[in-house]
Amino acid sequence: MKINAGEIRVGMLLEYKNDLWQVLKTQHVKPGKGGAFAQVEMKSVNKNTKLNERFRSNETVEKASLEENQFNFLYEDENNYVFINPKSFEQIELKKELVGEKGKLLTENLEVSVSFYNEAPITIDLPKQVTCKIETTDAALKGQTVSSSYKPATLVNGLNIQVPPFIEVDDEVIIDTRNLEYIKKV
Repeated sequence: MKINAGEIRVGMLLEYKNDLWQVLKTQHVKPGKGGAFAQVEMKSVNKNTKLNERFRSNETVEKASLEENQFNFLYEDENNYVFINPKSFEQIELKKELVGEKGKLLTENLEVSVSFYNEAPITIDLPKQVTCKIETTDAALKGQTVSSSYKPATLVNGLNIQVPPFIEVDDEVIIDTRNLEYIKKV
């Protein structure tokens, strides 16, 4: 699908120079002399390289058409995470490098959204919030103000986050999957 250069937004996937690019930053520039343009910073999905490109306002670019399906997490092995489609029972494997740090938040039967490009899985979206258990955390110091001070904690999945002083070992907390931050105690 062709879109105008002015419609490019952060997070979009574009087909450009025979590759698939994810938009990291975009800025619309209107210089005093000459035509307006969009300055776009992109990262290659396949090669992991970056590219800065200028698109004039009247240029069009190809937006990648993605197919999104819901899958449930089954298990992980040495190199992959395995998911199942709850409707068709089709299983797919995603490489651990593709999923990244988010893989530590996967729990059995967690429903995720997987985006496909040319029938190949390329990105995974977790629910906005997940529940995790605290494995270790420092003891709260008496007299600390609750509003401003956070202490380090390690979750059972190995992630390190900051939590308020009243959180103890074995507490269940809700984590924001986008920035891996504490939201609230369950």
